Amino acid sequence: MLGRTAAGLFWLTRYMERAENTARLAEAGFRMALTRAESNTEEWGSVITTAGCQQAYLEKHETIRSEKILDFLLRDKENPNSVLCGFHAARENARMTRTALTREVWEAINDAWMSVRDALRRPVSERDLPEVLSLVRGQGAQVRGAVTGTMLRNDIYNFMQIGTLVERADNTSRILDAKYYVLLPSSSSIGSSLDNVQWEMILRSASAERSFYWLNGGTVSPPAIADFLIFDARLPRSLAFCYDMITEYLGRLAEEYGGSTPAHELAIRQENRLTALNIALVFEEGLHEFLTSFMAQNAAFSAQIETDYRFNE
Repeated sequence: MLGRTAAGLFWLTRYMERAENTARLAEAGFRMALTRAESNTEEWGSVITTAGCQQAYLEKHETIRSEKILDFLLRDKENPNSVLCGFHAARENARMTRTALTREVWEAINDAWMSVRDALRRPVSERDLPEVLSLVRGQGAQVRGAVTGTMLRNDIYNFMQIGTLVERADNTSRILDAKYYVLLPSSSSIGSSLDNVQWEMILRSASAERSFYWLNGGTVSPPAIADFLIFDARLPRSLAFCYDMITEYLGRLAEEYGGSTPAHELAIRQENRLTALNIALVFEEGLHEFLTSFMAQNAAFSAQIETDYRFNE
C-alpha cells in the first residue's frame, strides 16, 4: 500500500474517534457543571484543557463561558479539534482513500458528515445539547459498525484500527489527567460526594459506567475507577485494551509486510509497561506523572508508525 493511502486510512479513523471524544468531553463538562451550585468556570476550563485547545480558545475568547466553549468544541471551523472539523477531516480522508473502502463504509462516513453538519449549522443550546451529542455518538457507532461488518481483515483494516486505538488511548489518558489535577475545587473535596459524582462522570465520558458497576457493584472510588480505565483489558477504552490491540494489529502488519519496524518495539514497550504496573504503583508514582509519560510515549508511537510506513510519501 502507498504511504499516503495508509496515512489517509490511519487519520480517517483518528479524526472520527477524536470528534466523538470531543463530544464526550463536552458532555462530561456539562454534567460536571451541574454538580456545582456556584461558578462552573473550572469545569469548562478543564474541558478545553483536556481537549488540547485551551490556548486556541483563549486567543479567540477573553473569558471562559459554557456557551462559548460548547460552540468552540462543537462547531468552530477554526478549531481543528472541534466535532465539525473532525467529521469533515474524516470525510476528506475517506474521499481520498475511497477505493480502499467498501461502499457501506463510504456511505456511512458521508452520511455521518452530512448529519453532523446539519445539526451544527447553528449554535447548540444547553437544552438541545444531549440530543446533538447523542447524534454524534450514534453516527460514530454507525461508521465503526460498517468498518467492522464489511471491511476485509487486511492492511487497510489494520491501519484503520490502529488509528482509532491511538486516538482513544490519548483521550482516556487526557480525561483521567484533567480530572485528577484540574476538576476538583480544592483538596478538601477529595473523597467527598462531589468528588465521587465527578469521577462517575468520567466513567460516563468513557462509556464505561455500566461496565464498571457490573464488575464493582456500588463501590465507587478514584483508585478503582482509575484502575478500570487504565488496566482492565476487557474495557474497549482502557489504556491496556488499546495497546493489547495495537500490538495485535501491528503483528498482522508485520506478517503482511514481512517484518516488524521500530513502531512495533515502541508499542510492545508500552504494553509491557502497563502489564508490569498496577494502580497502587501508579498512585505511588503519581497519576499525573504516569499519564504524562504515557501520553508522550503514545505520541512518539504515532509519529514512529508514520515514519515507518512512509505516510508522507
